[in-house]
Amino acid sequence: MASFIVLTEEQQRLQREAPPEAVLRCLTSELGCLTRQDGSASLSQGDTTVTAVAYGPAEVRMARERIDRATVEVVYKPKVGLPRPVDRKKENIIRNTLESAIMGSAHPRSAISVIIQETEDLGSNLACCINAACLALLDAAVGLNFMVAAVASAVMEDGKIVTDPEKKVEEKAVAVMTFVFESVDHKLVSVLTYGKFTQEQYKVCRDLCRQTAQSVFAFYRESLEKKLLKTV
Repeated sequence: MASFIVLTEEQQRLQREAPPEAVLRCLTSELGCLTRQDGSASLSQGDTTVTAVAYGPAEVRMARERIDRATVEVVYKPKVGLPRPVDRKKENIIRNTLESAIMGSAHPRSAISVIIQETEDLGSNLACCINAACLALLDAAVGLNFMVAAVASAVMEDGKIVTDPEKKVEEKAVAVMTFVFESVDHKLVSVLTYGKFTQEQYKVCRDLCRQTAQSVFAFYRESLEKKLLKTV
């Protein structure tokens, strides 16, 4: 649960002397990496890697059928073992985010399913999962209201802010925030935070992540262009 704290004068001084920068680890992807799905994408953000597959629109179980829009289903599979409660929470966040992005009213009484397989979690895992899911939906040609891009940020003990943090940075951070933005007006779609941080730190992290998200959207376009060029 998020809570706010007050920085000491020394921490505020250090933060002013070292203004944060919007940094994103190297992005690499492969669209259509699997052949029996409607859409698939393997995405790496630095050393964090996930594979997402998308199905649909397809038939939906009657108990989950919606007469006015598609039912969005998300399954998250950890690298090893069975899903834990924290993984179920991750599924809910991803599903709620994708529901806002998918043009569900165009496919009533159907299901659009996304399965995400964790390959390596070395930081900013939730952001990588959301971005991979968006790429898989694009590869499946699912109608979207907008694309979504997720970027994580970490607040360190000395007040320094790091975007797209690695695992070792997250473990040392006093707070970690993951922001999701849409591609039309760059508005905030969803956010997950934990740890202690000030209101000013929240605003700085949000603005930095919004700035960094533009690079993610540009990466989506480049990935789609490369795939289209291969098929021509």
